[in-house]
Amino acid sequence: MSVDVDVRDGASSFVEKWRARWPEWEFGMVFVPVAQRPLAEAWLSLLNELAEAAWGGGDPTPGLAKLAWWQEELGGWSKGARRHPLGALLQPRPAPWLQLGRALPDLRALRGDGVDDLVGPVTDAASIAGTQVPGEEAGRDFAAAVAACEAALFDGRTGDDSVAAVLQSVRDERVLMRGAAIEPATTARPGRPGCRLRGVQMALAAARLARPGVPVSPLRALLGAWRGARRAG
Repeated sequence: MSVDVDVRDGASSFVEKWRARWPEWEFGMVFVPVAQRPLAEAWLSLLNELAEAAWGGGDPTPGLAKLAWWQEELGGWSKGARRHPLGALLQPRPAPWLQLGRALPDLRALRGDGVDDLVGPVTDAASIAGTQVPGEEAGRDFAAAVAACEAALFDGRTGDDSVAAVLQSVRDERVLMRGAAIEPATTARPGRPGCRLRGVQMALAAARLARPGVPVSPLRALLGAWRGARRAG
């Protein structure tokens, strides 16, 4: 199974792809400290690559191969090795890259199309039975890994609130990419974001979901990002 991950491309090509998908971040980046902005763009571009591999396309097979590649790559980052150009900025940071790589099957579980040959061990009963149905627990391990990475990269907080905030954000982004909502098993409000970057991303995703198919205006993006940043503290 071939993997279409061209490591010859510079990091800028992946950042541009993320910018094209999230033009609202032109205004959201105002609320990220200047010194953190290059790192923030690289991090959000990485998350975009992982989301595309997990949820993109009608045929899940190429995405599974990409996730397997990324799992190996992130394991390498934890040992000081890297191949992907985004790693030039991200890998030297002391973030829990191995935890993130090991959580990729949990990200893939949110796709919810019944494919269970994921890139690593899957422990939830639905997947073991061969029918993966997104529910309350799907995505939680991935959210915990993302929250831990963001705490390390952006001087953020860890804890249940931070994980809940990332999980809500990830689920919102999955809805935007896949076009079908995940019914939550709980009505609990998402937690307080662990860093400004996560608060802004949550706000921008919520702004898109509030008016599906309608571009978020610069004013709405700016106000939403401001509220998201304030919520993170």
